[in-house]
Amino acid sequence: MLNALKQKTLAWLFRPKIERGAVTLTQRRIFILPTRQGLALACVLVLMLLGDINYNLSLGYVLTFLLAMVAVMSMLHTFRNLAHLEIRAGRADAVFSGETAHFMLHFRNTSNLPRYRLELRDADGNTISFDVLPRQDAVIAFPVPATRRGWLELGRLTLQTGFPLGLFQAWSYLHFDTRCLVYPKPLEKAPLPPGNAPDDAGKRSSAGDDDFTGLRNYVAGDALPRIAWKAFAREQGLQVKQFSTQTGEELWLDFADVPDRTDEEKLARMTRWVLDAEAQGLRYGLRLPGSELPAGNGAAQRDECLRRLALFGLGEKNL
Repeated sequence: MLNALKQKTLAWLFRPKIERGAVTLTQRRIFILPTRQGLALACVLVLMLLGDINYNLSLGYVLTFLLAMVAVMSMLHTFRNLAHLEIRAGRADAVFSGETAHFMLHFRNTSNLPRYRLELRDADGNTISFDVLPRQDAVIAFPVPATRRGWLELGRLTLQTGFPLGLFQAWSYLHFDTRCLVYPKPLEKAPLPPGNAPDDAGKRSSAGDDDFTGLRNYVAGDALPRIAWKAFAREQGLQVKQFSTQTGEELWLDFADVPDRTDEEKLARMTRWVLDAEAQGLRYGLRLPGSELPAGNGAAQRDECLRRLALFGLGEKNL
């Protein structure tokens, strides 16, 4: 309860706005406060100063003010570690529920100073640490667990640093208008429903009888037997074999025909159907309550089917 109250108080005080472009960390966007170590050092310096005054210690004055000067310089370097950094949000690829989404953030350091020990943190405690070298760009993949289907917002991030001595902490808030689509988690195995040909034959070609048509990039959820291991051995990356289907054959994936009880179970089964149908090169269509996607195949057909499954029943605002 205290943590929730703290978050609401911070949101009210700083009133973060959603960014839709590149952000440059100017003086007005950076906050800085002493850490516990910094406050402890301040207390020690006060005690040292009282002792120096009481005993009139010349060398004690020198040591006290030397340490105070180091602390002040540390505050300057901590602030400068964030100042004038340029940040913009990149794309975030769709993932399946239960996986980790990676939001790409681009950092540009236009100065000659290296930026060390930078840390990104979100409200749920997900963190990542990194450095940005002088006159260079850095692409950071910020991990966010995808716990449920639909749109996953990146939300507000805190960019902070305690470099170099940890006596002060400087931070700035980032809230980019970016999100990631989360597909339903597919079942491990789910036999495809019978095909529906125009002549009512109800046939569909099997993977072993189709003609090989080429390779495509691997997508999470593709069947392992379809992976082109020879191409992987030639360092061509993970690719999946594609096969053609017989003319006129269509496979309809109908929400009403799914035997599962709950909507989430039905969507998980239909997600597996979509992945398997695409892996086998079939022409397939999708029927959901209130919508129908004509039969087709290819990456665009697969992505549209998965998008409709991910957003099913979540309202128009999620489309």
